[in-house]
Amino acid sequence: MSCEEDSALDARLLTAVERRNAPVAAADLLRAARVSREERAHAGERLVALEALGRLVRTKGERLTLPARLDLVAGRLVVNPAGFGFCVPDDPDHEHVHVPSAAVRPAMHGDRVLVRVEKFRRRGRFEGRVVKVLERGSNRIVGVLRQGRTAAVVVPQEQRITVPILVPRGAEAGAQDGDMVVAELVRYPGLASEAEARVTAVLGPATDPRVETDAVIHAHGLPLGFPPEVEVAARRVPSAVPADAAAGRLDLRPLPLVTIDGETARDFDDAVFVESNGRGFRLIVAVADVAHYVPAGGPLDLEARARGTSVYFPDRVIPMLPEELSNGICSLNPGEDRLAKAVELEFDTGGALRTASFHDAVMRSAARLTYTQVRRALVDRDAAVRDELAAVLGSLEHAETLARLLMARRRARGAIDFDLPEAEVILDLTGRPEQIVRAERSIAHQMIEEFMLAANEAVARELTRRKLPLLHRVHEPPTAERVDELARFLEGFGLRLHRDGGGTTPRAVAAVLEQAEGRPEARLVHTVLLRAMQQARYAVLPLGHFGLATDCYTHFTSPIRRYPDLVVHRLLDVTRPGAGRVPPDLVAIAEETSARERIAMEAEREIVQLKKIQFMQDKGGQVHEGFISGTASFGFFVELDEIFVEGLVHVSTLGDDFYEHIEQAHCLRGRRTRRTFRLGDRVRVAVAGVSVERRQIDFELADREPGSNPGPNPGPNPGPRRRSGWRRQQRS
Repeated sequence: MSCEEDSALDARLLTAVERRNAPVAAADLLRAARVSREERAHAGERLVALEALGRLVRTKGERLTLPARLDLVAGRLVVNPAGFGFCVPDDPDHEHVHVPSAAVRPAMHGDRVLVRVEKFRRRGRFEGRVVKVLERGSNRIVGVLRQGRTAAVVVPQEQRITVPILVPRGAEAGAQDGDMVVAELVRYPGLASEAEARVTAVLGPATDPRVETDAVIHAHGLPLGFPPEVEVAARRVPSAVPADAAAGRLDLRPLPLVTIDGETARDFDDAVFVESNGRGFRLIVAVADVAHYVPAGGPLDLEARARGTSVYFPDRVIPMLPEELSNGICSLNPGEDRLAKAVELEFDTGGALRTASFHDAVMRSAARLTYTQVRRALVDRDAAVRDELAAVLGSLEHAETLARLLMARRRARGAIDFDLPEAEVILDLTGRPEQIVRAERSIAHQMIEEFMLAANEAVARELTRRKLPLLHRVHEPPTAERVDELARFLEGFGLRLHRDGGGTTPRAVAAVLEQAEGRPEARLVHTVLLRAMQQARYAVLPLGHFGLATDCYTHFTSPIRRYPDLVVHRLLDVTRPGAGRVPPDLVAIAEETSARERIAMEAEREIVQLKKIQFMQDKGGQVHEGFISGTASFGFFVELDEIFVEGLVHVSTLGDDFYEHIEQAHCLRGRRTRRTFRLGDRVRVAVAGVSVERRQIDFELADREPGSNPGPNPGPNPGPRRRSGWRRQQRS
């Protein structure tokens, strides 16, 4: 049967169970669901599948019923490093269920489980116990091998795996104490037994920076190389544009298009050109025509889809496409002919879009510019740099003017701009972090961001106008519950979040940020608002983009490193008679690429955190200024001002009182002293300890009198480092 037929049969079976007030025997259930004789064998298989999924449960009398009738909830177990966990239900309408540490076994972090829910609430939430593991989350562990007297132990890099992982004698595969290993679980934990594993790969000493990066790659299941058939296909791609390939394309080679990227970038997706024409501005965004070289369904395409995105680490890149394409024929290298898809946009003198047209083109980049060069030319007015860029300086100055107009119009429509600093890790020749600095974000970055936003939105509107299916980039509004929490929280600072039918609008969020600008609590407001946002994703349905305040948006400008952009290029081809086809599985592509993007972001975040911890290893005892960036029942996190590192002040180090976590107020408060540590408060801390294995930096308060309240600092407020998810997606 097809998936649709299976779904229909499942619905009949579940409806039949729901109509029964008591558990029902399988035979009676099949009759109640009116299953025909021909369907019976397959219906029996579907009952087994529904039970495995946790949608049906079997009672002692071999009867079937719905989990909810036995106070059972099926979902994914998320374990906290402290040992307790939460069951995130499959049913999005059901509340999360707290699972105490003593009630987690035999499950592990990431498993799908059945949890029996207690009839009472503890601290305002349901509490339960794992009664069955439905599906294991992973059979592989990446960690550091530690030798014991009778057996070795793998200390997992994933701190949420809290059960001991034993490695019996003879199963170490030659690994030495302190080596980073990949291990396969051969026995999962039981109620009273430990998990066991055998080492399948030895990565090398855990202290080697490259080994630590390899460990993250393995832990997230990222590919290390390309399959042979993909390498063969890549070698067959021409290294230069044949003369006949340019025939029939718009020739942009006379125009001084330029790429603007970071100093270390090697793959150049897009180039831009801006001119003033008396009636306004003409913007051309030329994007590498990857679809020309990567046919749908071929080895290159299937591998790109499986990867979903390139993954960027401080010391390397895991590319979506082989180097022959990503750094070669598809990269808009200076002085070389390249095939491109061009978006030509005409704006009036106020920055309003007048016309948009789309072309298959051939281009030649006039220069490979860096953000630093452009900033020095436009902002610093560096005479030497301006002379060096004389051939393209006019276009850059028009680009700056247009970008500022577009930014103003975007803000006027209510787009949210968390323009906050981020960390940049600088490595030495051995791969160890040498410095962590504030990443530059100047008008050069903003120009490219604005032009990519404009091109992406123009393509989305063109495909929508032609009534073609579209891989939308969507960012849904915060939930009504989150909006209520935000409104109550902001009222404490005299800030009013306008609500609209239980929700809110981008303009309302932007207005709150504007009201908070320059106030001592601005940092706190930015942080809380940012954490309330949902994560952007890909979808076929036009759900809109809350952060950008637009109802129609897609990703088009980075096809070398993002698979959705490549798909959108193919969809744009469909607008030409007889060219291209709509992928039949667009919904699956949206779900797959959203999942791969999340994995890539987690891996990138983990590596950056690891480099920060390595950087702090020899900083014990140093005192730093910072602000409280997060609160929890076990303490609060502090982010340092100058080096963008976050560490934990554990509640046990406070010592002067018993501190309670007030979740809605984002603070810890002493019962006796009423001393309060609140999100955004400024504090002075000393580095108490650094653990690479635990991925943790420990701080202690410095120079603070017992019983005093740190309170917000009335001084300058640099703001937290995080930048919005949709903004980060524009450029790597």
